[in-house]
Amino acid sequence: MKAYLITPDSQTIDTVEITDLGDIRALVGYDTIESDAVGEAGDRLYFDEECFLRGTSGRFRIDTGIPVSGRAVVAGTGEDGGLRDVAMAPHDLKTRIKYL
Repeated sequence: MKAYLITPDSQTIDTVEITDLGDIRALVGYDTIESDAVGEAGDRLYFDEECFLRGTSGRFRIDTGIPVSGRAVVAGTGEDGGLRDVAMAPHDLKTRIKYL
């Protein structure tokens, strides 16, 4: 499935392929994953739940959402909670991110 990897240190958004939550954990770099809705089409931002406790570098936020530290993944979710392709276009995501 198509997803986006946000790397705030380099201020990049890369398209990545994922198959499950394990892939998201590997991309983020930690097992303590949390997610927040970032769109009406089921897209969610997956990030390290303990990012501020760890002192991870690089921070950003999407719209007026909570700030996130470290790498994060935006992936789509279906009504059943399973992963699917991200719905938003990369340009739309880029315009919504503010690096802190």
